[in-house]
Amino acid sequence: MNHNLAYQDDPREELIDGKIIAMSPRPSYNHNKAASNVYRRFADYLEKRKCEAIADGTDLYLNETNRFIPDMMIVCDPDKIKWDGVHGAPDLVAEVLSPATRRRDKKEKMQAYGFAGVREYWLVDPSSESVEVYLNESGSFRLDNVYIHCPACELERMSAAERAAVPACVRCCLFDDFEISVADIFKGLLAIG
Repeated sequence: MNHNLAYQDDPREELIDGKIIAMSPRPSYNHNKAASNVYRRFADYLEKRKCEAIADGTDLYLNETNRFIPDMMIVCDPDKIKWDGVHGAPDLVAEVLSPATRRRDKKEKMQAYGFAGVREYWLVDPSSESVEVYLNESGSFRLDNVYIHCPACELERMSAAERAAVPACVRCCLFDDFEISVADIFKGLLAIG
């Protein structure tokens, strides 16, 4: 039982297919660090542009049966942003995977995001230091690419051709001139155990 009063007074819940789902346990440091790293890169890039990066903690009212709290989202239609959250499909959603949320993020939420018209969906996995990027095609997502952080010691053992085949940056399909270094997404994560 968690005796932290702040935790008890602030239950995080999502509505998935009309069912209330508690979001517990609280996110780990690595989860928050990866989400913050992604948000920060997008926020810096979008500072003087029409689209807005929105960090974890903001409610997303996707439709009548789905209210989520994404780890990060990009909204390019300012009319969707209201005082109580975002109403309607963002252009991009990034979810950071954790053992408690992995299945929902890859199944129910992915389907709801696709059907609602989210254009790009990122699944960021701190445990494997990988990012899966999905693009929307007619209401469902197709895997576009998987990006994996390779430590320098692994890259040193590869041939030049093998190193060249490992993408160092995640490409965002919404913006032609924007990418995030895979190393930057996972920068500052702590070793588990």
